[in-house]
Amino acid sequence: MTTAPPVPAGPLSGIRVVELGGIGPGPFAGMLLADQGADVIRIDRPAEAGSVSRHPVLHRGRRSVALDLKDPAGAEAVLAILDTADAVIEGFRPGVAERLGLGPDVCLSRNPRLVYGRMTGWGQDGPLAQAPGHDINYIAVAGALGALGAADENPPVPLNLFGDMGGGGMLLALGVTTALLGARATGKGQVVDAAMTDGTAIQLALIHGLMAVGRWTDKRASNLFDGAAPFYRTYRTADGGHMAVGSVEPQFYAALLDVLGLREDPLFARQLDQAAWPAMGERLAEIFAGRTREQWTEAFDGTQACVTPVYGLTEAASHPHNVARGTYYTDDGVLQPAPAPRFLGTPAGTPRRAPVVGTHTRDVLAEAGLDAAAVDALAPQT
Repeated sequence: MTTAPPVPAGPLSGIRVVELGGIGPGPFAGMLLADQGADVIRIDRPAEAGSVSRHPVLHRGRRSVALDLKDPAGAEAVLAILDTADAVIEGFRPGVAERLGLGPDVCLSRNPRLVYGRMTGWGQDGPLAQAPGHDINYIAVAGALGALGAADENPPVPLNLFGDMGGGGMLLALGVTTALLGARATGKGQVVDAAMTDGTAIQLALIHGLMAVGRWTDKRASNLFDGAAPFYRTYRTADGGHMAVGSVEPQFYAALLDVLGLREDPLFARQLDQAAWPAMGERLAEIFAGRTREQWTEAFDGTQACVTPVYGLTEAASHPHNVARGTYYTDDGVLQPAPAPRFLGTPAGTPRRAPVVGTHTRDVLAEAGLDAAAVDALAPQT
């Protein structure tokens, strides 16, 4: 765990993005863009002005402007800010931005180069477009949740990684940066419709490809990478920890057997014999339960067996590899992941801390061309 030193701004330096409030995947997209040097201006609610951000990691790297979007004067001020922006991202239900007078038609008519990124669970259209939902619902309907977990257990909840973050915020960040490249080439912006159901589905591309050629069964816990294979799952250790075994390729599988003393055991002679997988798994579970996680970590160190300890969130920051790369850092006592990916020619540097809500209202409104009287009328008194 290291405290990263400041370095030059990232590859998105000079790009201005306006983030219309929101929670979860929208702010994650804003964080990713800000991490790479974009000037991300978050529009927060005036009622929260002067308060410390409730999301010190997701809201890092921003400038915060407090405006009431339901107030016509506040909405008009946002439009003035958008006139100076390259992109805007919003996470309202379909139609809400339009009712606020901040829909894509209005915004692009004023700023034709603007990229308008929309983040929803179900998308801008379709039977469920107006339905409420959360990550678990989106990944369930998209087909990902039903592919997870043991065959005789309920599907596990994989945090909010599939839908909110990978299929939502990361997809939106990709869509916005892709559209920015198009706007740079053509002079015309466009709307990016990022739906978490779509984003979850596209993450299943490899699985659908394997299923198409007969190498994947549409049944939980019956495939190579879904926990059925005894050489690709986790095992509990004597101290209650776990080891992650990913010994898929023959050379890695052989290294696994060598460490466990199973090279001559006939049960493990045919790695891909699915009929033997249940018995193999039971035997491996017994063996791993005989030592602590630390003992197994030492036993597999340097063996190239693709076996690693399973760490918790805080513990992971202290792993020597993560320490060496600065994968995590602390800022004002807050442990958080460093910006990724890395650009060696234009490194992103350490993100600014999440701002106090509304801190930058006056500066941003002045930059947007509002006169002093308008700024005084709109800026919250904190």
